[in-house]
Amino acid sequence: MQKETVMELPEEKFTVRQMTKMALCLAFCCVSAFISFPLPFTPGLVTALTVALTVTALVLPPKLTFITIAAYVFLGAVGLPVFPGGMGGLGRLLGPTGGFYFGWPFVCLLVSLLKGKAVGFRRYALVAVLVGVPLTYVGGLISMMLVMQVGLWQGLIMAVFPFIPGDIMKALLAAFIGVRVNKMLANL
Repeated sequence: MQKETVMELPEEKFTVRQMTKMALCLAFCCVSAFISFPLPFTPGLVTALTVALTVTALVLPPKLTFITIAAYVFLGAVGLPVFPGGMGGLGRLLGPTGGFYFGWPFVCLLVSLLKGKAVGFRRYALVAVLVGVPLTYVGGLISMMLVMQVGLWQGLIMAVFPFIPGDIMKALLAAFIGVRVNKMLANL
């Protein structure tokens, strides 16, 4: 008779503190998406969601950031009206702006990885502006070009150029908020 060997996998558990931070960041993303307005020449919306996404990446560690942002996209994909403009559903993911949604978990993961251990506005701002903003445009540009069947230049006009100044300002605001939140949490 052979003895069976049972291999136990390490169980990863989240602490109550981690789950609370994730839930608050998820709620922040959901609520901030309602602060949005359209531009007449693009299907993309100007939204406060980008601030919340960046704050999430700056406040949470990389793994928790990815899980939180993926959960946000999942909630919208199943139909909850958590996407900008109070929208939800798979149609949004498969539409001209769908690339933004698919890219956000990965972009936020990278921002969270690159933010470093030290809390500082300069570092947060550089990572958010030089990494977060441009990489966010990649997914959106690709989906805009494919779904709208436009070339690179037209795609840049619709998905990138009009949003650059506002997105830089929102990234700086997110860096400011991220520093404040992390310093406050360090004192708890």
